[in-house]
Amino acid sequence: MAASLTEIPVATLTGAARRAARIRPMSDSTAVITPAVDALRAIGWPFDARSPDWSDWASLLAAHPDARAARVVEQHRSGYIVAEAPGEGYGVESLPDWAKPSGYRAGRTDPTERPGVGDWLLVEGEGNAAKAVALLPRRSAIKRAAAGEHYKQQLIAANIDVVFVVSGLDGDFNPRRIERYLLLVHGSSARPVIVLTKADVADAATVAEAREALATVVEDGVDILAVNARDTASVAQLDRWLGPGRTAVLVGSSGAGKSTLTNSLLGIERMKTASVRENDSRGRHTTTYRALIPLPQGGCLIDTPGMRELKPTGEEAVADTFTDVEALTGECRFRDCSHEAEPGCAVRAAILSGELDAQRLASYRKLADEVAGAAGRLATRQQQKSESRPGSPPSGRRPDTRPGRR
Repeated sequence: MAASLTEIPVATLTGAARRAARIRPMSDSTAVITPAVDALRAIGWPFDARSPDWSDWASLLAAHPDARAARVVEQHRSGYIVAEAPGEGYGVESLPDWAKPSGYRAGRTDPTERPGVGDWLLVEGEGNAAKAVALLPRRSAIKRAAAGEHYKQQLIAANIDVVFVVSGLDGDFNPRRIERYLLLVHGSSARPVIVLTKADVADAATVAEAREALATVVEDGVDILAVNARDTASVAQLDRWLGPGRTAVLVGSSGAGKSTLTNSLLGIERMKTASVRENDSRGRHTTTYRALIPLPQGGCLIDTPGMRELKPTGEEAVADTFTDVEALTGECRFRDCSHEAEPGCAVRAAILSGELDAQRLASYRKLADEVAGAAGRLATRQQQKSESRPGSPPSGRRPDTRPGRR
């Protein structure tokens, strides 16, 4: 950013943080402060005084002059642990709506509208009297549809800049699963980076084959790194995305090496690790809850439990993940081409010439159908919630759920 990292709106420093900081006023709305801004930046505070997207947060801060910003670093069934600096977590009393069962019925909070790890809250009070009074708007969020028959969204992490999609160079490696992760990441407003772990036990041919397999899955501009998760020098390849004010989240299967990667980034053995099964390289859940961890690099990292089921929420744009297929569909002779046997089908021609992998088209169709189905269920839930509100007339309109449409 153009402004100094030590410039921050005074409104963020009400309460304890204001009292702890040394402030030299610059204007009515900004100040130069130390060390409070460094503490906030170390847990991912994204703004300085001249950030163009600051206004939405500033208005809420102005509405709560006695509150201060704190970040959710852990989420448990009993409540939230927040922090205003590295290593200073404390529990807060939740808003009443956050303590109720979530859902889409009248009077219930949408599951993704309550805080999750990475969210910023406004907090009032000290010690046991600390309570959350507002949730600051999210800059980004990665979500998935929860497992089960009934539609429900699950927030994985909020206010993130980069998503490290972690996959081992062993039996865990699955390009189609990575493709699904990319679909979810592209709907998050964060940047995806693919991290292939266990490079220390894979030979050069295995790494080359993995990169070649991912060439049919990953569009241009997505970085692919092969690392030894136990080697700090190898893991240092990730440092460029982990500077002050930056937040990354690790996603991947159990046993992919996420906790080992976290330990190497920290330089200490903080996260519990375990070996994988030899017959299928599947791991056990060593991380049981999401947690935000400040890093020596200046940024912070959210470690998550392994995810084996990746269901879209219905809010994803398939076109963002399948830019190659989408580009070809625009060259077909017929707009409603099914890419089966129609004359002038650019997609089939690309498959025949080897330009497009047939499995890539099959994945496109499968994920497009899943997104469309989820979008329909989401629309039904939202309509039911809308119609349950007093004075809300029923509506028969539903969103366009065709592939690539938001």
